[in-house]
Amino acid sequence: MSAASAFLGGATSFAQTFLPYTISPIANSASGWTLLTALVVAACRARTAPSAVFGAASFVALVLGYQVVSGLRGYATSETLFLIVGLIVGPFVGIAASWLHSTGVRALLSCGALSGIAVGEGVYGLVRVAGTTGWFYWTLIAIVGLGLLAVTVVHRVHNARSRVAAIVLVLVVGAAFFFAYSAIGHIDRA
Repeated sequence: MSAASAFLGGATSFAQTFLPYTISPIANSASGWTLLTALVVAACRARTAPSAVFGAASFVALVLGYQVVSGLRGYATSETLFLIVGLIVGPFVGIAASWLHSTGVRALLSCGALSGIAVGEGVYGLVRVAGTTGWFYWTLIAIVGLGLLAVTVVHRVHNARSRVAAIVLVLVVGAAFFFAYSAIGHIDRA
């Protein structure tokens, strides 16, 4: 699992140089790495606690793979901030990935985390960086997040209160992501 994540992290270093402009932000975005982590952890089909560990390990391996390959390519990077972020967020993404096909409260929480990150970064991208990266990827990732929300409220939660809770949770996580990423952007530029 960590080897796959390290490989994918290294691959994003190359992907930044050859992906088409419309989708190139996936190689340098939180939502892209969240998607990769969720897919790797979901493929493990582990229980909740191991998935939390796998989520953190996957993010760390992605960052280290990216850093090593970028260094070998002659691009020095310092990804300490994103290692810390990965250690904090990774367990939540791992748990959300392990609960992705659940129903009820677990589906609601899984959707809130994963959809919220996608929608939050989509909005962040459209508001903060679309002028330099284009709008397409940010719109696409927000639509993916809303699609997961739609599947969850239609197929995974079974009462109106849970459906409303899923929507509210996606909005709360999305807003938290937007403001946290905006703050990280200010830290990164300082």
